[in-house]
Amino acid sequence: MTCVGDLTEVISHVFALDNKDGYLATNSLLLDSILVARAYSELDESASPAPESIDDLRIAGESVQAWTARAADFIEAAAARGAMVVIYSPQLQPVAADLESKLSEAALLHCQLADLRSFSHGRHLWLAARAQDIVVLALTEPSLRQLWEQMRALFPPGVPTLEMPLQGSTQWDLIAGLIAQMHLINAIGNRLGNDPGHQAVPQFGRDLYYIDLPQVIPRPRDPVQSQDRSKCEVLGSHWPSPQNSGDMRRARSAFVAAFEKQTFRAIVFDYDGTLCPSQRKNAPPPAGIVNHLQRLIDANVILGIASGRGGSIQECLATLFPPAVLRHIQLGLYNGGWINDASQAPLPLKDTSEFLSHVIRIVRRLQAFGVPIQEFRETQPYQVSVRFREGLATEQMWFVIADSLRQAGLDIFRIHRSKHSVDILAPGIGKAQLIANIIQTFRIDPYEILTVGDQGAWPGNDADLLEHRYSLSVDMPSRRIDRGWKLAPEHKRDVDATLWYLDRVHVLPSGGFRLVLPELMSGEDRAGS
Repeated sequence: MTCVGDLTEVISHVFALDNKDGYLATNSLLLDSILVARAYSELDESASPAPESIDDLRIAGESVQAWTARAADFIEAAAARGAMVVIYSPQLQPVAADLESKLSEAALLHCQLADLRSFSHGRHLWLAARAQDIVVLALTEPSLRQLWEQMRALFPPGVPTLEMPLQGSTQWDLIAGLIAQMHLINAIGNRLGNDPGHQAVPQFGRDLYYIDLPQVIPRPRDPVQSQDRSKCEVLGSHWPSPQNSGDMRRARSAFVAAFEKQTFRAIVFDYDGTLCPSQRKNAPPPAGIVNHLQRLIDANVILGIASGRGGSIQECLATLFPPAVLRHIQLGLYNGGWINDASQAPLPLKDTSEFLSHVIRIVRRLQAFGVPIQEFRETQPYQVSVRFREGLATEQMWFVIADSLRQAGLDIFRIHRSKHSVDILAPGIGKAQLIANIIQTFRIDPYEILTVGDQGAWPGNDADLLEHRYSLSVDMPSRRIDRGWKLAPEHKRDVDATLWYLDRVHVLPSGGFRLVLPELMSGEDRAGS
């Protein structure tokens, strides 16, 4: 079983409950809900602040306790009739879903849910045929309150109704609704003499809970290999379904077969998302990666690292390896603009690029118009790196930057994106420059170089790396069929995928290494290769 601490891309934050939860897990539900609500409040600067305490939450201007007390007659009717229809505004569906779950799991009432807008599509017949057996609870917010009032006026007079009128559908309105329905359920349970939080679970219920599902439910068979599917997705050929996968499967088999026959003398990695987690804060490569890199260096394999970052990578490596080892690591920093071995820190240059100066003027203008740019870094004469506010996908923001440069008549093919930034490169700059430098400096065949990156499809910032003949992706593959595949299992990505590849590196006594991938080729594939 995988633990959270073993996942290189996950940072864990533990929020523990002081007291043990009850049968319906209301404490942990509220804890999780409030944490999520606070997280979204941080991202949404226009959101109202969190209330000081639960007592400050309101249902149509009154406290939850006051609303529950006012519902005494409805609670009495619900307990007596044994069934409840909950009709809800679609924006309040989480409150309705949890209400139904608790009523059902505690065996308090029979409950059914219906969207307020579609109640007339047959659900209303319950009010005609079972008017004496049912009550109706409406979860409303301002946009549909008038609809509810017109509907209620048409209901048969003998059907008890209750409205939970929330002030809106913000995260704090939903929290108020969750707490209000918990109070309502508690009151119904008290009326029935049934404590919802303390249930006597029968033995057959425990036996049901502990059925070993993997033993009785076979895993679904996937007709398409995950490696093939990742290529189909990046090519857009996964819709409606990759039924004719023979060509893709043969392309993958040929790619793997060529890999197993090839001897490599050099390997070039991307850094963020490949050797270390792709996060805004600089983080060193995990110990498993460092050990593998040392093993490759000990085998006289030429090691290269190409990254959009600058001197911070050299500083990090200097804390992990001694100077004698650093001289065996080739760096292509600022997306290949500065190339040297890792024993030397990059020095600032006085040269400037007029192209990048123009880019800076455009980025500043976008920032003035309110484009959510958190910061931009100008590294003349190599690149401009733009980062956006937390929660914004660089894939979306790439189009904003690219379109602005296009309108100014600039080359948008110089714009690349990673998972945390959009980089605009000066002419002649690219990660492939490091590959070319290794070929020229060490006099090796280009086919003896393996490249590994995470963003292989343009405008991903590893598109240059994964254009190389022998290249592997740890996340998004290249759109080239003959290279840039993600061969690691579907559930492994980024650093975990890199480790999966490195675990299959076989160092040769004569020097260099091979990548051994027997699990990816069937006997039929091997015969065909």
